Amino acid sequence: MTETAVSTFEESNSLEGYRIGVTSHRRAQDLIDALKRRGASVFHAPVLKIAPIAQDDELRRETQAVIESSPDIVVVTTAYGMRRWIEAADATGLDAGLTAALNDTDIYVRGPKARGAVRAAGFDDVGSSPDERTVTLVEQIVSQGVTGKTVAVQMHGQTDVAALNLLEDAGARVISVSPYRWVTPAESRDSVARLIDLMCGGGLDAVTFTAAPAVDALLSFAERQGRIDEVVEVMRRDLVAAAVGPVTAQPLIDVGVEPIMPSRYRLGALVRELVLHANSYDTLRINTQFGQCLMRGNKVSLGGRNVELTVTQAMIFRALAKANGTVLSRAALSALLSDSNQDHALDMTVSRLRQVLPEPRLVSTVVKRGYRLLV
Repeated sequence: MTETAVSTFEESNSLEGYRIGVTSHRRAQDLIDALKRRGASVFHAPVLKIAPIAQDDELRRETQAVIESSPDIVVVTTAYGMRRWIEAADATGLDAGLTAALNDTDIYVRGPKARGAVRAAGFDDVGSSPDERTVTLVEQIVSQGVTGKTVAVQMHGQTDVAALNLLEDAGARVISVSPYRWVTPAESRDSVARLIDLMCGGGLDAVTFTAAPAVDALLSFAERQGRIDEVVEVMRRDLVAAAVGPVTAQPLIDVGVEPIMPSRYRLGALVRELVLHANSYDTLRINTQFGQCLMRGNKVSLGGRNVELTVTQAMIFRALAKANGTVLSRAALSALLSDSNQDHALDMTVSRLRQVLPEPRLVSTVVKRGYRLLV
C-alpha cells in the first residue's frame, strides 16, 4: 500500500490512480510518457509491430508496379506510409522512378498529416477527405469518374478491401502499395497474455488502441486463448476502450464495444479524452460519514489522504462505493473473487481493506447480511 497527498487526485488534468493498457508499438513511448505525466500507471503490450523495410521485398515489387503503370491517381492515406515509401524507394534504387510517377499524377490525401508528408517529399495534392477516412476520400474520387483510370492506393498496415472494391466497381484499375505491414512480435506474446489477464481480472481501467489492426490482433489472440467472449464483455461493461479515431474504433464497434474517441484523431487528443472520461465518469464520489470519499482506478481518497488498493481490494471497495450505502450481501461480494474458498477470501480482503483505508470504519459489517459503506 502506498499513500500520497490528495491534491493530484483531484486535479482536472490528472489520471492519478487510473490504470491503462497500451497496445501500440509505433510511437508507444510518446503515449506512455504522456499518460504517466498525468499520474496514470501503464502496462505496455504491443500486439503488432511494423515489418522492417529491409525485409519487405513485396514493397519493392509494388513500387516497381506503380512506376511501370504511370498511375492517373495516387491515394496517400498516412504520413508515416508516405515517408516510409519514399525511404524504401531510395533504399532500393527506385527513387527516381517513383519521383517521376508521383510528379505526373493527381495525388489525393486522407488528411492534413498525409498532406504534410506529401509536401515534405516535394509533391503536391489535389484534394483530401473531409473526415480523414479512406472510404470517404475514395467515394469523392469515384464521384469524379475513374473508369479506365489506374489508381494506386497507399495502404496503412492492412488492406482496405472496401476502398479497393469501390474503385474497382467504378471501373478503375487498382494497384495497392503497403509501405508498412503489421506483424505479431514474438517477444511480446507473454505481455499480451498478461494484458488480457489484467483486462479480465479488474487490473485495468482502460485500454488504448491507435490502429485497427491492433484491435483485430488482440481479439484474435484472445480467441486463440478461448477468452474472446470474456474480453469483449469486459470492454462492453467495465473497461474503457479508447480508440484514436473512427477507423481504429470500427473493429470494436463491430463486436458491440462502444469506445471513447477524440474529435481530433491524434495521440494528444486521445490522452485528453481519457483525462476527461476519468474525471467525469470513472471517478466515484461518495459522501460518507467521514467526509467525501473519492475513488479512481485502484486509489481511494478520504480526509486529505490517498491510498492505493490491491486489485481484489479495489473490486470490493468499488462495488460498495457504487452501492452508496446499500448493504451488499456476502454472496454478492464473494462472487467478485476468484478464490475457490470465497468466504475466507472475502473475510481476508475486507480485513486488509480496512487496514489500508484512511478510515477503517468506512466499511461497516451488517450482521448476517453483508457489508456497506457508512454514508
